[in-house]
Amino acid sequence: MFHHTHPYRPFIPENATKLIVGTLPPPRFTKRQLKEGDVDFCYGTRDGLLWLVLDKIFDIGLRFETTAEAVEHRKKWLKSRGIGICDMVESSRREKIDASDLGMQQVELRNMVQILGENPKIDTLLFTGGNSKNGPEYFFRRHLKEIGSDIRMKVISNDVPKIHQFVLDGRLIKTVSLTAPSGSANRAIGSMEFYKEMKKKNPEFNTIDFRVLQYKEHF
Repeated sequence: MFHHTHPYRPFIPENATKLIVGTLPPPRFTKRQLKEGDVDFCYGTRDGLLWLVLDKIFDIGLRFETTAEAVEHRKKWLKSRGIGICDMVESSRREKIDASDLGMQQVELRNMVQILGENPKIDTLLFTGGNSKNGPEYFFRRHLKEIGSDIRMKVISNDVPKIHQFVLDGRLIKTVSLTAPSGSANRAIGSMEFYKEMKKKNPEFNTIDFRVLQYKEHF
């Protein structure tokens, strides 16, 4: 089985108040076989939408290329906004070498509770996906059970994106389960009433526009 290890350590600036939390980048990042247009950093796959959406929201002027400049520009922007990135998964095993979350087996999770304790300014976790099996929120909940934590996630909003909050050592932390920045989530977006209404008002409205509206509120 392929040992799919996370190629990047958590990137958490000292001033970070928000943390982007996903699972694993595609296996080619672990194998160091990047494609043209990939960026050698978190969420750097050319097929992903996170940086594209953030670039549209904040007009960052990002480069989508395999260069050191593209990486440093992203890091500099994250620091300027007080945003970190720390995915839930340290490694997994795969029978089929692809980027499917459901294909992950024997998953080793990062100790997110410990990481939050080491970064006391963080008050928001931005999950790049929800509580479906092997999604980032799913793994966070599993992590809490595995360490025997008495932390309980309280529902604040059941609308998309779902919002919860919990208390860690007297500190209130919010979680937001964003619609995943991957093409696989587009079908789910297309079935949402809000999306249908926006599409009816403006036929050119698309799934990226939907994410821009959603992410803008929480980033």
